[in-house]
Amino acid sequence: MTPARGARRPRILLLHYTGPPVVGGVEAVLARHARLLARDGFDMHVLVGRGESLGDGIGLHHLALLDSRHPRVLAASRDLEEGRVTPAFTALSARIRDALEESLAGIDVCVVHNALTLHKNLALTAALHQVAARGSRARIVAWCHDLAWTNPQYRPHLYPGAPWSLLQTPLSGGVYVAVSRHRQRELSARLGLPSGAIEVIPNGIDPGAFFHLSRAGRWLAATLRLWEQEVVLLLPARVTRRKQIEYALRVVSAMVRRGSAVRLLVTGPPGAHNPRNREYLQELQALRRRLGLDGRVVFCAELPGPLGRGFALSDRTMADLYFLADALLLPSREEGFGLPLLEAGLARLPAFTTDLAPFRDIGGDAIHTFALGDPPARVAAMILGTLMEEKRYRLRRRVLGAYAWDSIIQERIAPLLARQAAAVHA
Repeated sequence: MTPARGARRPRILLLHYTGPPVVGGVEAVLARHARLLARDGFDMHVLVGRGESLGDGIGLHHLALLDSRHPRVLAASRDLEEGRVTPAFTALSARIRDALEESLAGIDVCVVHNALTLHKNLALTAALHQVAARGSRARIVAWCHDLAWTNPQYRPHLYPGAPWSLLQTPLSGGVYVAVSRHRQRELSARLGLPSGAIEVIPNGIDPGAFFHLSRAGRWLAATLRLWEQEVVLLLPARVTRRKQIEYALRVVSAMVRRGSAVRLLVTGPPGAHNPRNREYLQELQALRRRLGLDGRVVFCAELPGPLGRGFALSDRTMADLYFLADALLLPSREEGFGLPLLEAGLARLPAFTTDLAPFRDIGGDAIHTFALGDPPARVAAMILGTLMEEKRYRLRRRVLGAYAWDSIIQERIAPLLARQAAAVHA
């Protein structure tokens, strides 16, 4: 749920001790949230003790006393390590509280990462409780990555009573988010809240960034919705009859009949040295229509868009496709070598090929082979059965299906923030 065009943009503040370039998991998550939410139309701001700009469209604000390594914070922490709550701590909390109230002016939702459940700056924790108790206009969302009271490493540094008890005291009017069901259960027990009152929103990953996809690779992944498929098959070849591409289409048809969401990517244009290869492409396109595989079988040379119709895939984009695919399919009836097998091996891609001597020479017993005369349905069953038994494949698809940042932002985080912002203006 992104803000509608022309509508007032919810003003969101993300708060943490520090931001990038400080290295840390929470810092990386905060940066990803800020950038993707800004892209999707939210008015994004970040408030940290230390950190640098996260890019255009994201307001960066500093409040040095948020930093867990600030000298005044460190001094207060040394006293707290000995169980002493001093006037200096009380003054520090009040100073942070006053500064926070100024920073929250005009903010709809303040997302606090970790500071309400972790003891790295208890003066900030106390200040946030004071701000909430005084009736802050902004809705405060406590985003919980870590919990001090459940961590054996931290428990010896915690004492009965405030401010340590604030780490397990529900924030007045606050909304809680945990990054896993495990954290949700721990938080529920510590705060005395029903688990259903604590939303679980996991951290994620940007597959395109992780794989260092080129612009063309990202465009292909988005346009063909490759992250959403059950199986992406790669057939890296020019359109020539000896590649037996029609057999691959029939394999895909059998996979679809078994209920699989599959894409087949045929990378090359018609072979350049035989004019009849154009006729072969037309035959394949007609077969695709007859089998009902429009959208399931993609001849990359047909694609429009930023790459241009009839584009030739660069070496860089070809490398992208090996990371985008789940398996290599080579149904050739004759080959002299088998270069795609070398590439698939380096990309850790399972390979399914016809039982040709050059393929066996390269792949040995590390490839899955089928006879030229095997029914396509048998090959479809072999591919699906092999993949479903492979834990690495299942983990990959699980990650792509449930932990891609784009989906998490659009389906979970943006709606949460939009609801909280709407409640401010209700």
